[in-house]
Formats: sequence, C-alpha cells, structure tokens
Amino acid sequence: MYLDIIGEIEQIETFAVGSAIRELERLRKVYGKGRWRKRKGVAKLRLSNGTLVEAEIHWYEATGLGRKEFKIKRILKEY
Repeated sequence: MYLDIIGEIEQIETFAVGSAIRELERLRKVYGKGRWRKRKGVAKLRLSNGTLVEAEIHWYEATGLGRKEFKIKRILKEY
C-alpha cells in the first residue's frame, strides 16, 4: 500500500541495531553498507485511497543512506 507521510514523525525509537536486524544481509545487498537501525514512530499519513490516518510505522535507516522501506504496523486514528 502506498503511503505519504504528512508532517514529522514523532515518538521515534530504535529497537534493533546491526546484527539484531533479521533483514541485514538483504539491506546491505540492496542499499549498501551502513550502520543499519530498525526504527519506529508515529506519523500522520495519507493512504493510496486518500484516507488520512495516524499510524505507527516501522522503517530501516542507515547513516548516509536515509530511511528505507516504511511499513504501517498499526492504525491509531482515522480522520
């Protein structure tokens, strides 16, 4: 599902770093080497059908490579 992040991501937490990430080998193969982190936060999103929601999202992030592969984990509020 396509999502568009509106505004800032809040309540950001890192919950896995380096070898604690199951997908580490694939991330390095696709995006390159870096200090990979798996992070989560809360953001307002616009979904592909135009619905506005507040949701918990997860993504991978590495210094110099940026944020990759956003996933919606839980919809908290619908507008």
